[in-house]
Amino acid sequence: MRKKRQNHSAEFKAKVAIEALKEQKTVTELAQLYQIHPNQISTWKKEFLENASQVFDKAHRQPKEDEKLAILYEAIGQLKIENDWLKKKLL
Repeated sequence: MRKKRQNHSAEFKAKVAIEALKEQKTVTELAQLYQIHPNQISTWKKEFLENASQVFDKAHRQPKEDEKLAILYEAIGQLKIENDWLKKKLL
């Protein structure tokens, strides 16, 4: 019987990758502890190291937050216009 694919959160993946980087336990021990395949731990560790510089890149994160805010403000404005239009139609 085939196992169902598991979806792990980003926090879980980071936790396991950090544990692997500490090298206090072997990858095999970590795999048994967290019940995942050793190759998966190696993959997460590699991804973690490749993307580690983004943590300190504030310029990289800021535009995404600004874009989200702009979209939210646009939605609020659209809803206000629709709400005002509906109020006029009711009167």
